[in-house]
Amino acid sequence: MGLILEQRVAAACFAVGFGVVLVPLLTHFHLRELEDLSPYAAALFTAVVNGVLLFMLRGYLYQVGIRACGLGLAFGVGLWLSVSAVQWYMFGWYMCALSFFHFSEFLVTATYNPESLSLDSFLLNHSLEYGLAAMASWVEFAVEAWLFPGMKQVPFLHYVGLLLVLGGEFMRKAAMLTAKSNFNHIVQSKKADSHRLVTHGVYQLCRHPAYVGWFYWSIGTQVLLCNPVCVVGYTWASWHFFRERVEDEEVTLLNFFGEQYLDYMQRVGTGLPFIQGFKANF
Repeated sequence: MGLILEQRVAAACFAVGFGVVLVPLLTHFHLRELEDLSPYAAALFTAVVNGVLLFMLRGYLYQVGIRACGLGLAFGVGLWLSVSAVQWYMFGWYMCALSFFHFSEFLVTATYNPESLSLDSFLLNHSLEYGLAAMASWVEFAVEAWLFPGMKQVPFLHYVGLLLVLGGEFMRKAAMLTAKSNFNHIVQSKKADSHRLVTHGVYQLCRHPAYVGWFYWSIGTQVLLCNPVCVVGYTWASWHFFRERVEDEEVTLLNFFGEQYLDYMQRVGTGLPFIQGFKANF
């Protein structure tokens, strides 16, 4: 399967953005010190890259490129923090997880469902609530790290959070790769001729593995950051979001596949805690 143009642009621009990790080497600082990454050099790098993208890309491709480049930049900065900032390494892990999640959403969609590909496939503009939740987690982390620095230094929680993040990411991408063109970020209201009910692979374990992965991934990011307020808030908000989403989606799936989906519902659970899904009359 060949790469489409958007994939090539996104992958190249992510790699270019990731190149920010070279800044400490190019500015002749020692990598293990917090002062290594010169903010001036990083800002210059970002400005130069943006100028190059403006020169080489136009319109839609520029929008793809600048998003992928920004995510690569975030991944690079996160990687630098994870190895050089003793007090902030967990935030570096978080930045890597967040940027990779959004970049890989676009890349996998481009691979298996290019017809539905758009800038929204990055999920960067998922919703106002999603953006506010992310900002709330950053604010909580910064305030607590400033007022109670010891509160953030709990390695056990860092590793538990990291396992949740990695496991959730794996589950979600496994679901997307298994469903292939049957996966879409938007609940479909009309059945296409190519639509098939996917019940193999990770779909043998639960009916909504992509949602299960995202649910635990989102909670894991806050456990990783040792954000107690956001752990509770993310759990509550994610649970309510996916409960409504699953019920809406299953109404559509029942309309699409009828008895075939009813049988699947009887055999396999949603995978989400205390969420039964649409209550059909079996």
